[in-house]
Amino acid sequence: MTFKNSLFGTWSFYKRFLAIAIPVMSQQLIQNLVSLIDNFMVAGLGDIKMSGVNIAGQIFFNFFVILNTICASAGIFMSQFKGAQKQSGMQQTFKFKLIVCGICGLCFTILCFLAPRNLFGLMVKNNIDANEILDQTVLYSRAVALSWIFAILSQCIATSLREIEIVRPPLVISISATLINTFLNWVLIYGNLGAPKLEVVGAAYATVIARIIELIAFSVYAIKTKPAFLFKIKEFFHIDFNLFATIIKKSGMILYSEVFWAVSETISNALYNTRGGAEVVSGMASGFAIANLIFICMGGIVTSTGVIIGQELGANHIEECKKYKNWILSGSAFLGLFFMFIGLASTFLVNIVFKNLTPESRTYARELIIIASVYLPLWAFLNGQYAISRTGGDTTMGVLCDTIGNILFIGGMLILTFCTKFNPVLMYAIVKFSDLPKTLVAHFWLKKERWLVNLT
Repeated sequence: MTFKNSLFGTWSFYKRFLAIAIPVMSQQLIQNLVSLIDNFMVAGLGDIKMSGVNIAGQIFFNFFVILNTICASAGIFMSQFKGAQKQSGMQQTFKFKLIVCGICGLCFTILCFLAPRNLFGLMVKNNIDANEILDQTVLYSRAVALSWIFAILSQCIATSLREIEIVRPPLVISISATLINTFLNWVLIYGNLGAPKLEVVGAAYATVIARIIELIAFSVYAIKTKPAFLFKIKEFFHIDFNLFATIIKKSGMILYSEVFWAVSETISNALYNTRGGAEVVSGMASGFAIANLIFICMGGIVTSTGVIIGQELGANHIEECKKYKNWILSGSAFLGLFFMFIGLASTFLVNIVFKNLTPESRTYARELIIIASVYLPLWAFLNGQYAISRTGGDTTMGVLCDTIGNILFIGGMLILTFCTKFNPVLMYAIVKFSDLPKTLVAHFWLKKERWLVNLT
């Protein structure tokens, strides 16, 4: 085997990889661009109101991590059942997504209605503008709460389509929904076209309406095309409990890793927010809003890896999987490097998109984008490692890496918070070194080849 074929893949392989990754990245790009536009529109209301919306987003982030983890865990089985040509397995997997995600979504919706101030108050403890920020956060969170159920159902359909290599329809539907969301933001936030000026509540209502339209579109598409995972309504309660138990067993470890990571990120955001007032919250949020434009490469890596490795394992092509592992990791690093340069170039957007924020807020945003860009090749490579391991059902690696990394991360954050006066961007730059030992542990763990498992 030549060096090229051992470390770098053939063009036909990367063509297949990119054919899956590009629609996923395009979808995320559009969504993040719309999110950036949302931030731009809300930023026009000032630091306080923008901070209020973004504090809500920091808590919502944890819910999305749980939702995405459930879908991704079930997606491991969806891809392998697709490779094994087992339609009943795909249908049961889709049922699992709907039931488990639906329960989680209902609980989160109720939580947003009942105790938002207590919940969100954890994120701005010791922030000098906490009360004013929380007033806006509560308004937004209660108004947007009804969108979660619609978003969940759409996510279940969209991820299932991508896992069986139907990538274009989810892209088109999601782009359409996000564009509608943007238009409604313009109408409802500022009161255009004769609509009332609702400010942050208008942003929430726009999201709810767009999510409803998105779900209708996904439902119509699924009913008309009847993808392999779709089942008849009367068969909803025909559940393979053994398969459900297997998915739960595998997803439990993944969920632990992802939730541990999400909670760590949430804690870190809360600690960043102690370093000042609304300018810190809005500045860091603005930086992440632009950085999210380059983070799309990681979603493409994870989805492509899951589909390709999953289908090959389901078909018992073990030797092919061993070869593809190296090709995916090399490609992931180069993709991360490519997006790093895009990220460094994107700092000019700060003064354009967030011109209404304070100069201090914009400085935080620019510095954060630079740091995130520099780390991106490492993160892309790490996401490739995780995707390979999880697709083969090896969840132990993620638990080990995340436990080590997140302990270092949280420990470092606490030390920096209470023992230094570093600004939040410098704190972020230092603690993200914790991802390096995770990458090293993952490297040696993958060599054990515990991920080469056909789960079907």
